[in-house]
Amino acid sequence: KFSDPEERLSGSDREEDEDDVEAALKKEVGQIRASTKQKLRRFQSVESGANNVVFIRTQGIEPENLVHHILKDMHTTKKKKTRVILRMLPISGTCKAFMEDMKKYTETFFEPWFKAPNKGTFQIVYKARNNSHMSREEVIKELAGIVGSLNPENKVDLSNPQYTVVVEIIKTVCCLSVVRDYVLFRKYNLQEVVKSNKDTQNPASLTEEQNSKVVKPETEEEKSSEEVKEENK
Repeated sequence: KFSDPEERLSGSDREEDEDDVEAALKKEVGQIRASTKQKLRRFQSVESGANNVVFIRTQGIEPENLVHHILKDMHTTKKKKTRVILRMLPISGTCKAFMEDMKKYTETFFEPWFKAPNKGTFQIVYKARNNSHMSREEVIKELAGIVGSLNPENKVDLSNPQYTVVVEIIKTVCCLSVVRDYVLFRKYNLQEVVKSNKDTQNPASLTEEQNSKVVKPETEEEKSSEEVKEENK
């Protein structure tokens, strides 16, 4: 006689129970995965670690195409669709904000735009926040050299380049992107891009010396300080 009911089960009954348990586990795992996918929203805010900087992570969307579409629409319609956002920059790649890490990463990162047979005119814009160990001149020189090594026909153009390499350093992270129409879309400034040509000087007509100022991203604080200086004069 068997004292335990489970011991009285035949071999086939035990196999059926094991199958039921396995099926239940698979169902539970499937539900967990589905729940996780639902939590990964199309747009999700991420802490940047710097004041006045917000990161939005995207799912299934190329950030360059998304931001370019938004700016193109605003440039065409001249309709102001935001009050608090100054600039919107896509970030396609990140690496550690150290020169050797940046050189190694960009050798591959730049290939879709600049590796032969691909080519184009370019400029490099640089901005650092909460970081003092990187040299702007060194970063631009090294990255320009890498672009040139991928294809000697890649040429620097500070007036109206086909591509703009955006380098945004935040603490110890280097954020990179390669964007189009950077000059046309007023350095991807949402407040400026909606202004008519009568209100702003045509960037294409700037001299190289003047345009060097366009390359440097400008914050609201820098603008306000310039206005104060003018008033003091």
